[in-house]
Formats: sequence, structure tokens, C-alpha cells
Amino acid sequence: MFITFEGIDGSGKSTQITHLTNHLEAKGAEVRVFRDPGGPEVSEKVREILLNPDYSVDPITELLLFSAARSQLVSEKVLPALQEGAVVILDRFYDSTTAYQGYGRSSMPLTEIEYINRIASHKRTPDLTIYMKVPLEEAKKRMAETYKDRMEQAGDTFFNRVIEGFDRMADKEERFFTVDATKPPQQVQQLIWRQVQTLFPARP
Repeated sequence: MFITFEGIDGSGKSTQITHLTNHLEAKGAEVRVFRDPGGPEVSEKVREILLNPDYSVDPITELLLFSAARSQLVSEKVLPALQEGAVVILDRFYDSTTAYQGYGRSSMPLTEIEYINRIASHKRTPDLTIYMKVPLEEAKKRMAETYKDRMEQAGDTFFNRVIEGFDRMADKEERFFTVDATKPPQQVQQLIWRQVQTLFPARP
């Protein structure tokens, strides 16, 4: 089973990934959690470049670097884990590229980004994408005291376009499950678990 979490920073993805992982493991599932970009050493090195605010990165270069890191992650970590029968949970996947580099940066036409996404993901589509939807102002409040990486310094106009991108994908893609991330964390946790259970009909 392949589950991805999407949404802007400050939406609570990390918290809910931890809760879901604990819940699945308590039910006997083997769970592997990775971040995108990240995981393999190659991908982590690319992540350092992409998020470093000291670097100026061309939008197309940015898209291709994210995609290259993702390809290595899928090849080295995700596909082997799925073949072993594990539940794989990713903090972001190619939907973030569509939202950030497509809607946010307007780096390429969406059809071209979708083609690159298919290549970088080795044509592997998530079984479920949990979209943690939160207004920008709420996310900014939650992130007010944290370090801002290069992507997080992009500004309100950029992030409003990113949110629009996620919203459009959520309306279009059946695999998306949209959660109101402004609700109390425990309530969000329960909503996510109910949805995940539909993928595990044999589990109590």
C-alpha cells in the first residue's frame, strides 16, 4: 500500500504521518516512511541544494532536481519496500511538483510536468493521497517561529497559487482525500484512519 501526504508547510503533515504510522504498526503492518525529496543519500544531497536559501535556482532546474531526487527515492527505497509488502508513506510526492513548480512557479505547462512526473515516479501512482488543507494565514501562524528554507521564502502570492493547485488536483483525482487541517489534531487523526481503513478491509 502506497500512501502520500500533501499540503503546504504548516498543515500538520508530519504529525499525522507519525500518528498513522503508529496506528498501522499497532495493527501489525510493516511501515516505511520517507520524505520527498530525501531518503537515499543522493536525494538528500539534492534536497540540501533545493532548500538552501543561499542558492538561486532556475524554475526549470528546480523542477528537474526535484524529479531527479524523486526517481532515486522511488528506485532505491519505495519500490523495494512495496515489493516486500510494506506500507509506504511519503511526506510529499509528485503532486507537490505539480502544485509548487507547476501552479506556483509556472515553470512548465502542466501537461509537460505530468509527463516528467510519470518518468520520475517510475509510473507508480499512490493508492491514497491525503491532502492536508489549511488556509495560508493559519499555516503562517504555525510556522512563525521556524527557520524558513528557500521554498518557504517564496511569498504569499506563490503559496496561494500552490494551494490553488492542490485544490484543483483534489477535485480532479479520486485518490485524493481532503482533510480540514484546521480541526483538532486528534479529530484529523480519526478522519485519516477511517479513510485508510477502507484500503484495509480485513483489518479491525
